[in-house]
Amino acid sequence: MAPKGYWIATYRSVSDPAALARYAEAGAPAIVAGGGRFLARGLPAKAYESALAQRCVVIEFESVAAAVATYEGPAYQAALALLAGAVEREVRIVEGLPAPPGRMSML
Repeated sequence: MAPKGYWIATYRSVSDPAALARYAEAGAPAIVAGGGRFLARGLPAKAYESALAQRCVVIEFESVAAAVATYEGPAYQAALALLAGAVEREVRIVEGLPAPPGRMSML
C-alpha cells in the first residue's frame, strides 16, 4: 500500500475573515472531491519551540499525487483565488509513513 499524502496549511495572518469564509465554502468541496479528509483544523491547543499559535489545517489524501492533483486542479485553484490578499499562509504536502509490517494503519 502506497503511503498517504498530507496537506498541511498554516496561516500567518487573516486580514479578511469574510474572504476566508468564501474560500472555505468553495475550497472544502473541491478538497473532498479530490479525496481529501480533514483531520484537524483550528488554532493549536499548544505551540512549542519556535511555533506560533496560528490557525492550521491537516488534510489526508490517499497519496501525495492525489494531494498535489487536488491542489493544482481547477476547482481548488478557483477557490484559492478567493484568498488573494486576504490571508498569508503556507501549504506543504508531505508523504506519510508506511504502516508497520503486519499492522494496519490506524487512519
